Amino acid sequence: MKIKQLKLFTNQLEAELKFYSETLGFKIIEKKANSFSVKIGWSNLSFEQSEKTHLYHYCLLIPANKLDQALEWMEKRTDIIDIENGRKTQRFETWNADSFYFYDASGNIAEFIVRYDLKNNDAADFDISKVLGVNEIGMPTNNVEKLNNQLQTELKTDFWKGSLKRFGTNGSQEGLFLLPNYEIKETWFPTSKKLSPEPFEALIENNGKEYHLEYRDEKLTTTTVVNTH
Repeated sequence: MKIKQLKLFTNQLEAELKFYSETLGFKIIEKKANSFSVKIGWSNLSFEQSEKTHLYHYCLLIPANKLDQALEWMEKRTDIIDIENGRKTQRFETWNADSFYFYDASGNIAEFIVRYDLKNNDAADFDISKVLGVNEIGMPTNNVEKLNNQLQTELKTDFWKGSLKRFGTNGSQEGLFLLPNYEIKETWFPTSKKLSPEPFEALIENNGKEYHLEYRDEKLTTTTVVNTH
């Protein structure tokens, strides 16, 4: 599964535009009065103006051998979240992955992750062009099993790892929905920020087909995209 497009909502649109285009240096591919989009590898990440505050967790994939270089690169540009006693990176043994976290301009919890099973090493030095795509988006719910079942049925994606009660994942190592039960798991690691269901839209590709989805008020609506080419 790949997340081809992800649209999030923010009440800090100008700050996000500056963060993504100037601080990090991603290429703006569309800019309107109330939204903008940047190109991140195989994904387009968009922010749209909202009156309300939203708190998301999302993750960007980088080559498996670039964790330390990416961390050094990012530390020159923004604050990295301290996980514990100055430690900046987190090992996920069962995922065979490592990552580090930072806040975007809206205070969303963003993450760079390396997944060693993907064997996607890159010989060149890290810069922002090495980011491969949007890798994860959080979908808090009070019924992990029900939401996972809907994803499996309508998008033909698979449950990946975790628990159908507390915190599950659906998709593949290239693209994952994070499904925490906010009644049991109350905060986004590695912060004390409370997780809650937030609205977003996405276009995902799975098994050669594309699907548009909207998650709003804890309801998931999906449609199959008919390719007219």
